[in-house]
Amino acid sequence: MNIELKEICCGYNGRDVLSGVSLELGPGEIVCLLGPNGSGKTTLFKAMLGLVRLRSGRALLDGQDIRHWSRRKIARVIGYIPQSHVPPFPFTVFDMVLMGRTSHIGPCAAPGRTDRLAAFEALESLHLQHLEQRIFTELSGGERQLVLIARALAQKPGMLIMDEPTASLDFGNQLLVLDHIRELAESGMSVIMSTHLPNHAFFFGTRVLMLKDSRVLSSGTPDETINQDTMRALYNVDVNIVTTRLQDQREIQVCVPIAHCTCSDRRRKNFYRRKNEPQ
Repeated sequence: MNIELKEICCGYNGRDVLSGVSLELGPGEIVCLLGPNGSGKTTLFKAMLGLVRLRSGRALLDGQDIRHWSRRKIARVIGYIPQSHVPPFPFTVFDMVLMGRTSHIGPCAAPGRTDRLAAFEALESLHLQHLEQRIFTELSGGERQLVLIARALAQKPGMLIMDEPTASLDFGNQLLVLDHIRELAESGMSVIMSTHLPNHAFFFGTRVLMLKDSRVLSSGTPDETINQDTMRALYNVDVNIVTTRLQDQREIQVCVPIAHCTCSDRRRKNFYRRKNEPQ
């Protein structure tokens, strides 16, 4: 599955949230979307899903304009994992995952054997089969997020859009989910995910797209884009990019914040220094 965004502009109530944003995503790629809160990451996902009308630009899926695709057709090829979701009814975990098969089932049809098998396989892939009959609303936040990921996998999509998929997960489950994302990409699936952790891009990403003030700040491989200058411009913090060697002798880079020397700290110190200087 290939998706291409060409100079898209879109927003809400007459205000552009994204302006001139371009992106290409092909099979086997993991694009990590970085940016501060309010930079347009979720809006970008909605544009890719056809949920936001573009003011200008084009969104293409396998070369076809997404404006001409039905929601049902989009749902068959793109799986979406939101940051959180609480259904109004106490569905079981299995039923929640089975809902991922909706686009494959006719309007008046019931889920069949193939649909139930896809739902169980999705649960099994994330080691969630023991939660199958639990009530979704009674799960912890981390467990709910894993179930939402399983629901998207049950769709059998060619692409996954993940809005901060590890935000509510403990360290072990973060690694479980990210490792599974990497396996999906290795099998040919396209993945784009937003994250607030640059190290996710270093460890698992093939490319990075940085959004700031509605526009693309930087785009490229993690090694090309994640550096001291872009982190300062993106988050207003100082970092060190450190190279470390793993047990298997691979070298990776790690983004380490300099907690005692952030840009905001310096501004605060300068403010108090000027305030206390004799006039």
